[in-house]
Amino acid sequence: MDLKTLTYIVVGATFALYLGIAFWARAGSTGEFYVAGGGIHPIANGMATGADWMSAASFISMAGLIAYNGYGASLFLMGWTGGYVLLAMLLAPYLRKFGKFTVPEFIGDRFYSNTARIVAVVCLILASITYVIGQMKGVGVAFSRFLEVDYDTGLYIGMALVFFYATLGGMKGITYTQIAQYVVLIFAYTIPAMFISMNLTGNPLPQLGLGSTMADGSGMTLLAKLNLVVTELGFKEYTTQTIAGRLDMFVYTLSLMIGTAGLPHVIVRFFTVPKVSDARSSAGWALVFIAILYTTAPAVGAMARLNLHATIQTGEIGSPEGNLSYEERPQWFKNWEKTGLLQFEDKNGDGRIQYYNDKNPEMAAKAEGFGWKGNEMVKVDRDIIVLANPEIAKLPHWVIALVAAGGLAAALSTAAGLLLAISSAISHDLLKGVFMKGISEKSELRAGRISMAGAIVVAGYLGLNPPGFAAGTVAIAFGLAGASIFPALMLGIFYKRMNKEGAIAGMIAGISVTMLYVFQHKGILFIKGTEFLGDLGPNWFLGIQPNAFGAIGAIVNFAVAIMVAKMTVEPPQHIQDLVESIRTPRGAGGATH
Repeated sequence: MDLKTLTYIVVGATFALYLGIAFWARAGSTGEFYVAGGGIHPIANGMATGADWMSAASFISMAGLIAYNGYGASLFLMGWTGGYVLLAMLLAPYLRKFGKFTVPEFIGDRFYSNTARIVAVVCLILASITYVIGQMKGVGVAFSRFLEVDYDTGLYIGMALVFFYATLGGMKGITYTQIAQYVVLIFAYTIPAMFISMNLTGNPLPQLGLGSTMADGSGMTLLAKLNLVVTELGFKEYTTQTIAGRLDMFVYTLSLMIGTAGLPHVIVRFFTVPKVSDARSSAGWALVFIAILYTTAPAVGAMARLNLHATIQTGEIGSPEGNLSYEERPQWFKNWEKTGLLQFEDKNGDGRIQYYNDKNPEMAAKAEGFGWKGNEMVKVDRDIIVLANPEIAKLPHWVIALVAAGGLAAALSTAAGLLLAISSAISHDLLKGVFMKGISEKSELRAGRISMAGAIVVAGYLGLNPPGFAAGTVAIAFGLAGASIFPALMLGIFYKRMNKEGAIAGMIAGISVTMLYVFQHKGILFIKGTEFLGDLGPNWFLGIQPNAFGAIGAIVNFAVAIMVAKMTVEPPQHIQDLVESIRTPRGAGGATH
């Protein structure tokens, strides 16, 4: 059976499963729509949390980052997994004890202020919309290749699928769908990795294959061989390559950690279990399920980089007998060219593909002697690495089809969770919580579905013009969440003296500083540049990247909030008693309307 037909069958079967589950588990009440009725088993919730958490950035982009940035990309592994530990230990059980539907609802009640609730909604929407762009990019990338349609068409198909099962089932449908999606995505990620590890090293476990000896008889380890290949092409040594200075790397990792702990679509998963102890248990199970993919990702990235270079670069740089002939390029190359995510330009007219680091002076000088005119691989989108890897390695068609289904499962599962968080913020926190307090449950449910449909349209529009590869966009979303929501939650739980004035001022200051730093430089995300600041450069503050600035924004948030709280009246006694109750997470607080 040809690859296209098999891919249609595998992807179609998984989508039929998701839609069937959504119809079976459709929400009939606001409790089921927002928190799945609060009755999900901890293991099932841990698996759903894993799917919700392992987005297109984890499945598609992270290995691409590792492939191109080597050792330096370890900050994504440390930040995202470390942040989940932070969330599980410091926030999840206490928020479950509070027993509300949404994060803005907690902030509004804890800080006895509708203004605080509205500010939290704004922060949530900004972070979630930015995050969902990465998921829509992943959907478009996967569909464009494996269904052989253009990127825009792939994105429209993904929007329609998310619209159906997310609006129909709410959190209840999304939870059970995500359990199925986790099974699909984890098999899709690990099975090709095992095949490739076996081919390259003879070791079926990719985690061990990463440090094993190559099976080609060279006697070199896989990492040593990769170092040799990339340095011959003028790139930095893979195992020592970094993407930031020490301070920047530390701040970047911290930003990802606190951003993880401040993401509303992840936090809300702990409202779906029956008891506080179940929140702790489901967090532990989620870490186990997440670790399976995260320990595999470094091997996938390294092996993908080795296979890609070995396929394209077949001889001495620029020599007539070396390099890959364009006419003889493999089928996977032709397939990805159709998507526009892989592009070649024959700059010297020799019909061969010259590929190496054109920013390296030594390589440029060497190539000039052969008539090289510039790196002819003018585009290699990092987001194709995981999806193209099985094709490059010439794995069976069913494995390639499985990867397509896995990539789509990862993107769709997280997109659904994010869109539900946005929908809940609008329908539950703004409409019912502030502007239309007497709204009926039926009307609130309808408003939730309408707002989710609107969020899907906005996310799809932004996905049509993505600002960069998925993980980079996601990193900014983490920074926004870490700078605004995380400090408010921490202070709300652990600092009784924190009042509404401090919390509001802190959230506004944190997210404003972060957005200003991210958006002021030309070419970053949506805004071309703020003229009154001038073009200061992307890393003008201590060399810190915009993607990493969320940690600095969080420090500003904490500082402003505490200073303002100390200068204003302390919160009412019943609020301070509430904080004491939250910090003693015994028993189960049922979710309230």
